Amino acid sequence: MNDEKNFVSGMLVKLPDDNAPDFVKLKLSFKLDEFGPWVAAQKAGDPSLEWINVEIKEGRSGKWYAERDMWKPDASQPARQPARRGPPKGVPAQPLPNDDIPW
Repeated sequence: MNDEKNFVSGMLVKLPDDNAPDFVKLKLSFKLDEFGPWVAAQKAGDPSLEWINVEIKEGRSGKWYAERDMWKPDASQPARQPARRGPPKGVPAQPLPNDDIPW
């Protein structure tokens, strides 16, 4: 695995202002003259790229930053199974109601 960091150019991460509502968790700012070319360079490096995943991290200085998540699934491992539908294991399924609907 490559341990080299891939910082997101042109993307700034900030905590919301003190007077922001509680549901605002963080702010992202994009400097388009830097962010656009960074995205283009990522795509040029991997033309099959459809998504870029970004992790918001806190540096030792306390400053937040954005780093591209370079994780890729291991092709030798089986694909993850989709999430299970229905009640959790150990919880009995609820019986269907006995509706006496005539149609």
